[in-house]
Amino acid sequence: MKTIGLIGGMSWESSIEYYRIINETTKAKLGGLHSAKSVMFSVDFAEVEALQHQSRWQEAATLMIEAAKSLERSGANFVILCTNTMHKLAEEIQASIQIPFLHIADATAQRVQANGMRRVGLLGTRFTMEEDFYRGRLIHKHGLDVIVPNDDERAIVHRVIYEELCLGIVNSKSREQYVDVMTRLVQAGAEGIILGCTEIELLVEDEDVAVPLFPTTRIHAEAAVEFAIATNQSQHP
Repeated sequence: MKTIGLIGGMSWESSIEYYRIINETTKAKLGGLHSAKSVMFSVDFAEVEALQHQSRWQEAATLMIEAAKSLERSGANFVILCTNTMHKLAEEIQASIQIPFLHIADATAQRVQANGMRRVGLLGTRFTMEEDFYRGRLIHKHGLDVIVPNDDERAIVHRVIYEELCLGIVNSKSREQYVDVMTRLVQAGAEGIILGCTEIELLVEDEDVAVPLFPTTRIHAEAAVEFAIATNQSQHP
């Protein structure tokens, strides 16, 4: 089994979920006492969040690159970034290391397509919902039709992520707001909804909406296990 390198801490609440799902999936696939070989570099999210909201992306890239290189030196065979938003820097991270980088949007798009869907709603931070690094990848690389909430709704989704979910706060009123937003996405034609922030899975569940949800934390973690147990060591995503 390959060693999984995880860049975590953004937030640590979702990083815990990555670790849990990766090991549960490994045990389910390999049986017995098997668990995943992994190494995690966990950053201080307060530093990262400040860089995000001040648009200091080059400094954020330096942090991510240092983390990825540390994982490579520690023996990781490939790297996953345990957050959606920071995939804005995916190309810079991959260019800095010699091992593969497993992109969360690719794993998610493949799951959407495997379910026979093309038109999906996307929830996440403002960066993820509005910028091209994520939404554009789903559209241009994978041929998906992606719809996002309106501006007021995007503000709600973004606020709840940073002010509540990243602090481990799960609020029933916020769940109701998210359900309303998802319902309107379904009314706009979404066949499924991508939970494009690793913390959103802490707030909403499948029964909250009439269409399938695509929880990116679980999808990404499961894809990492699939890649880790693949027989071809030189396989590249």
